[in-house]
Amino acid sequence: MLSLSPSIRIFVHIEPTDMRKQFNGLHSIVTHALKQDIMTGDYFVFFNRLKQRCKILYWDRDGLVVWAKRLERGRFQVPSGQEGELATQIDGTTLVMILGGVDIKSVQRRKRYQVPSVSSATDRSAKENDSCMASSA
Repeated sequence: MLSLSPSIRIFVHIEPTDMRKQFNGLHSIVTHALKQDIMTGDYFVFFNRLKQRCKILYWDRDGLVVWAKRLERGRFQVPSGQEGELATQIDGTTLVMILGGVDIKSVQRRKRYQVPSVSSATDRSAKENDSCMASSA
């Protein structure tokens, strides 16, 4: 069972992965190909070529954890990333849907409040300052 906090970042490796890889092989993909630090606690999700097997690698306080699932029938739906990217970031809800067999392309999400990111808040305050300066001049 996975415990997924909203603060955990989840990266899906888009390229097919050899499922014979274990801790060291998957760790190597994370550090060298994806250029990420495994010690952050982020989840890294890997699928095989046939999309029937999945492994998730993450750091858990005192060591690496590999979680694995093999489908007896059907395939996982792997999210597509942008051109040239090796990984795409998803949220915990999307991961649960992928592992549960939900067609993520046909799912429609309802709008929810999201805390503005630091960069968008900075951009907004800069625009407000510019408009105040223009109106005072």
